[in-house]
Amino acid sequence: MTTTTSSTRVRLADVRAEPLSVDEVLEAVRDPACGGVVTFVGVVRDHDHGHDVVTLDYTAHPSATDVLHAVCRSVTEAHPGVLVAAVHRVAELAVGDVAVVVAVAAPHRDEAFVACRELIDRLKHEVPIWKHQRFTDGDDEWVGIA
Repeated sequence: MTTTTSSTRVRLADVRAEPLSVDEVLEAVRDPACGGVVTFVGVVRDHDHGHDVVTLDYTAHPSATDVLHAVCRSVTEAHPGVLVAAVHRVAELAVGDVAVVVAVAAPHRDEAFVACRELIDRLKHEVPIWKHQRFTDGDDEWVGIA
């Protein structure tokens, strides 16, 4: 009998400057025991708070990868049987660029949907990654800094 722990069910958790691959994240959670896979892909949109976005720059605290791993482990502990993968980009991004990719695999779709929503919500609230948006009107805004 094979025993899986929450750490082995976290298949990928990373913060990186390189462009992200949805295929890499999906492949990380592929498993014959899982019939439901849910993904979330966050892309840079062209507007925010009534401003037109030109670019944004994601910056992370040095602990961001460790915090992301902890969030992923916590989600797997709360949802036994799920496999998770999450990658967030830190770099200057343009409209349309992929900023974050999250995938959750589970034996059934309901589990995958619930765990995926929890994972992306907790990533956004707990992982120390900040967004500096620049707008066409010359204004700018930091998001995620308290």
